[in-house]
Amino acid sequence: MARLSLGALLLVAGTTVLSAQLATAWLDRPLAGWNQPGGNVPASRIASDSEATLERRCSAPKTASTGAVDAIRKARWVPYLHTDQAIASNDIEVIGGMTGATAGCEPLYFNLFVFAAGKFAGTVSPAMMAPTRDGAAGAVRITGPDTLTVEFARFMPGDAECCPSSRVRVSYRINRSSAGPALVPTEISQIR
Repeated sequence: MARLSLGALLLVAGTTVLSAQLATAWLDRPLAGWNQPGGNVPASRIASDSEATLERRCSAPKTASTGAVDAIRKARWVPYLHTDQAIASNDIEVIGGMTGATAGCEPLYFNLFVFAAGKFAGTVSPAMMAPTRDGAAGAVRITGPDTLTVEFARFMPGDAECCPSSRVRVSYRINRSSAGPALVPTEISQIR
């Protein structure tokens, strides 16, 4: 077993804390877009052998469009149905992509990818999420031909790891242009 020095442990712990802070900091600032028209699905950091193992163990959603699933796989994410359901209406489709899963194939590290008319529009979060952590996506609703909302867990001081006492809702608009669609956050509101 490899041993880490105290300095290395502090660096790893500090990096973990910093990563967690960066993952949710966007929810605490004025909203700014991170998705660009005509962008590609961002590449995951999963090793190819880990991706293949995860893909074999937790098969891809059967109800998602082939183009969206292929785009997520090409970027080395393993596709899954967020909250175990297909999220699609009109020409908007939301599909989860994970890089780790529990024994029961629940995602451990994930993001949600939005497609409009079969083209990648963006991610709902600028950073990867983890369940039971601050900023994890919950309910997703397609609210119109170019709009959707996503609820995110917010943990308050004293909350148990299982149970965030607060939630925020982020509203998004899909800007469609000749360069391609781009998912843009437009409003954030505390709902609990």
